[in-house]
Order: sequence, then structure tokens, then C-alpha cells
Amino acid sequence: MAKERLDKIIASAGLSTRSEVKLLIKKGLVSVNGRVVSDPALKFDCEADEIMIDSRPLRKGKFVYIMLNKPKGVVSATNDSKDVTVIDILPEDFKKKNLFPAGRLDKDTTGFCLITDDGEFAHNILSPAHHVSKTYIAQLDKPVDFSVAVQAFKEGVVLGDGTVLLSADLELVENTLTPTYKVVINEGKYHQVRRMFATLGSTVKELKRIKIGGLVLDSSLKEGEARLLTEEELFKITESDVK
Repeated sequence: MAKERLDKIIASAGLSTRSEVKLLIKKGLVSVNGRVVSDPALKFDCEADEIMIDSRPLRKGKFVYIMLNKPKGVVSATNDSKDVTVIDILPEDFKKKNLFPAGRLDKDTTGFCLITDDGEFAHNILSPAHHVSKTYIAQLDKPVDFSVAVQAFKEGVVLGDGTVLLSADLELVENTLTPTYKVVINEGKYHQVRRMFATLGSTVKELKRIKIGGLVLDSSLKEGEARLLTEEELFKITESDVK
């Protein structure tokens, strides 16, 4: 395999950004084949050379997994001639070929957007057969009949076009004139949460995805900020959503 810069190899493995990797190297926390390396520009073979980070072997993954806190006005697409995309706002250190959003958030929906170049992983978490849940916080223009709504969500909402949705969970978060609800769905139809509440006569004013599977959006990420996911966090995504 062709040799690459050490900082690029480590960053591509999903550990840190290039700038963060350089700091690790300067601190003497990176070794290659048993020797501490202080120059991030030195080139190595990620397959043949043994790279250690703080005495732990480097994960030799070829894919990248990014958590983005998507702001309003940004579209979940790889490119768009009119709008800014989730790929456009990623830090330069994160950008690489073939990145795409694993599942879409509406232009006006905020929160957890997962970006990767791993097509198989994306398929697995998006397929209804795998039942990887997505959790949202929705603020409505007016209250719904809560007992009716809970039952309708549990049985599977029937949309205006006749589409029957999978069972979903509904929880009241804040009971005001413009109440807030937590919604857990197990699929990703077009404008699904908004359309679900529309069948009950209410309009979603604000919508934010806060969780995919068992992984919660990092509360330290401001809107528009992103970070790489760890292997442990990737596992949490595919865990059952235990309440």
C-alpha cells in the first residue's frame, strides 16, 4: 500500500482532526514500529507499519463517521446548486471523497446528522428491518389530544396518502400552549414527524433530532459544529434504544 503522511493516516482512522493529531505527535504520544515519531509529515504504510496512539494500536478502519449538529437552512445532501449542504460546512480536516449524510434531515430541521463514506453501515442503520430508532424533540403550534396521539403513534399513524407507518413512541416534554414532545420513530419517511402530527391537526414549529439508536447528540456541539465518532459510539448507534 502507498505510504501517506502520519497525521493523515491517524486522522483518516477517525481518531481526531489533523490539527489534533499533530498535537498528539508533538506530545510524544505516537509511535511507529516501537519508536516515538515527532514529525507528522513522515510517511508510513498504514497496513504494514504498527502505529500506536498513547500505547494503543491505531484502528485501521478505512471509513469516516462524523456527528454534525445541523443548523437550519442547510440541506442534507452531498452537493446542491442553490443551498449550502452538510458537506459544505464540515471542517476542512474532515472532508474527503465520497462522504454523504446517512439519512436526511429537512432543511428546517436541526440536530444530529450522521455523515460517513461507509455505504453498508448507512444502509444498516436506515433500513426499517434493522429498527435503528431516531429520536426527535418537536415543538407544536398547539396541543394534541395526548392519549389519542400516544395510541395513534403506537398503532402506526396512517398518513394522508394512505402510508401506514411503523409503531412510534410519544412523550410529553413540556405542556404549554405550544407544547414540546419527544418522538421516537423506527423509519425515515419524507417529512415523517411533521406529517404524523399533521394527521392530528397540529403543525410542527421546531424540530430537532437528538438521538440515533442509542447515541445521543453531543451537547457540547454547537449548531454547525462536528466531530468524529469513536468505535464505542458507533456501537451505540446500533444498540437497542433502551429506555
